[in-house]
Formats: sequence, structure tokens, C-alpha cells
Amino acid sequence: MSEVRHNWTKEEILDIYNKPLMELLYEAAQIHRLHHDPNAVQVSTLLSIKTGGCSEDCGYCPQAARYHTDIDGNDLMPVQQVKAQALRAKAGGSSRVCMGASWRNVKDGPEFDEVLEMVRTINKLDMEVCCTLGMVTENQAKRLAEAGLYAYNHNLDSSEEYYKEVISTRGYQDRLDTIDNVRKTNVTVCSGGIIGMGESIEDRAGMLVALSTLNPQPESTPINALVAVEGTPLEEQKPVEIWEMIRMVATTRIVMPETQVRLSAGRTQMSQEGQAMCFFAGANSIFAGDKLLTTPNPDVDEDMKLFEKLGLNAMKPFTKKVQPKTVESEDSQLAAKGENPKWTRPEHKIERNEAAKASAKEIRAELKDN
Repeated sequence: MSEVRHNWTKEEILDIYNKPLMELLYEAAQIHRLHHDPNAVQVSTLLSIKTGGCSEDCGYCPQAARYHTDIDGNDLMPVQQVKAQALRAKAGGSSRVCMGASWRNVKDGPEFDEVLEMVRTINKLDMEVCCTLGMVTENQAKRLAEAGLYAYNHNLDSSEEYYKEVISTRGYQDRLDTIDNVRKTNVTVCSGGIIGMGESIEDRAGMLVALSTLNPQPESTPINALVAVEGTPLEEQKPVEIWEMIRMVATTRIVMPETQVRLSAGRTQMSQEGQAMCFFAGANSIFAGDKLLTTPNPDVDEDMKLFEKLGLNAMKPFTKKVQPKTVESEDSQLAAKGENPKWTRPEHKIERNEAAKASAKEIRAELKDN
């Protein structure tokens, strides 16, 4: 039960997922206690430092420029505003700030230099810093590490097979290559996915095969329940039942025993009892704050009250790994290379994505005429 394996098969994971629920919960809870403090939960705050206007066609994402979702876009936040938000998060009990920018991939230049300064600033606040910026090259990952980055998030989203039904503007291998580039540094990896996009149970198992066979396994794995946003191709998807979320958390815990399993998007649809069962099943990380990039999230005060009811404590920063050192920009040994990597653009057609794009064009034309 304490062994970390990198050779899980889809059939083995399906057998775990489909166990009688009480048996599944018991096994997951035992494994959780072998590797983690069952009463400690890592609390992160997700901050959108650049919102909207993304060129990708991810079927779940309201930030895609090609869809009409009434999302208010913003340019890159100033460093001082990011610092103020980080201090607010720290006061609310968060030990980590995850900064997200709606980019396809990182591009060398002034904006990336600003992000590096944000990383330095937050690390000096004695908080863990995570970024999710799209695809990164090895040199860009090394520059983030030099600035003091603690974790890099790059989700696989689903199985490789179902990924093609959700996204047509980038390939699955690009995501794996980005994780590999991060692994060439001392930065930890955060990678998970979304359930409720219309995928099968086999696809959920396939995603866990892809994550668990990484060596080392990701230090953090977010399990998101789709938040269906009007205007996106997946707007008609029904909400994930809490039992599916509990099973997914428990299965992830068994397959990835040392990983922090994070309850991410979709928590506003979960009862406190449902969240408690997820914690029992092995979830030991959450996003706190009233918004996850662009979708709703429980208020931090509600989370702290739930923690009190359950006897849970917010984990201190740098519990799992020592704090990275920050190298100031003037002392940096790394420079921008002006790289132009050939990230793939499969550009196959996904019918529902094309329909949402066409609908957005019609709406914008009507708005322009009026």
C-alpha cells in the first residue's frame, strides 16, 4: 500500500474506481494516512493575472477568444497589485498563490519578465508560488525556477484519446513535453484534469494512467469538476454527481499515494458533507477564494468554518519541500533566448467547438449592429 508505482494499467485503475464505495473509501483513507497528515490541508489561492483573449479552442474554457462568454478580459496585472492580492490571500490562510495567464505558451519579452518579478515578489512573502502560463521551454522553466517558483501547473485535462474531443489547437504531447521541461529544474509539477466533459470512466482511468506513469509522479494533482459556462461548447453538460467526484479523488489517492490531491473547480456545487467525504478519501488541498480564474468558488470564510467543523488545519508553506531561493534579475545567470518553438496545432475540427465559434460570431455581429 505504501509503494509508488509507475506501471499502472487502465484495467487496474478501472477495477479500483468501480469498487464498492465503502471499500474504496476505506482503502484510500488508509493510504492517505500512510503518506500524509489526514488533518492537514494545503490551501491555495488562484489569481488570474491576465484574463481572456486566449487563441486556444479548449471546449471548457470561457477565456477562449473565439467563444462569447461575457468574460471581462484584462491585460497583465501590475506587480504591486499581485503583491497586494498575495498578502490578502496569506491573511486568509493560503500558503500558495497560483498565477494564471491566458496564454497558449510563454513568449520571451517584457510580459514574461514581469511574471518573473511577480514570482520573486511572492516568494519573498514566504509563500509558495505556482504559475500556469501555458507551454514553456526548458530555458523559460529554468528562468522561473531561478526567480523562486515552487510549482508549475500544466493539466493533462483528460485521457489522450478524449483530449482530441475537447481541444484541436494543441497536442497532448505538447503538454507532456512542457512537464518534462519543468522536470529539468527544481520546480515541482502540478498536473491533473477535469471530469464531467462527456468523457467515459475509461477516459478518467486513462488520464490517471498518463499522470501516474510519469516518473516522478506530479507533486500535486487537481481534480476539477466541469463548471459549464454559457457560450462554451460544453455549456450543456450536466453537473458531475458528488459520488463521481468522491470516486475520482479516492482512486487518484490510491494510484498516486504521495501526491497532494486538490479539490479544484466545481466545489460550489458540492455540499459540505460531500467535501468532507472527499477529504476522507484523500483530498488534501483546495483552492480558496471567491473565484477560480473566471468561475465561482466558495468564500474563504466558508472554507475555514468547514475546516473548524472537521478538525482540519491549513498546511504551512514549504511543508513538503524547502523554500526555493530567489535570484534577483540583476544577478541572473540566464537570459531570454527569443525562442520560437514549434508547438503543434492539430487543427482537426470538433463539431461543438465550431458551433460555439459560429454562434459567438453571430452574437458579436448583432451587438455591433445594435
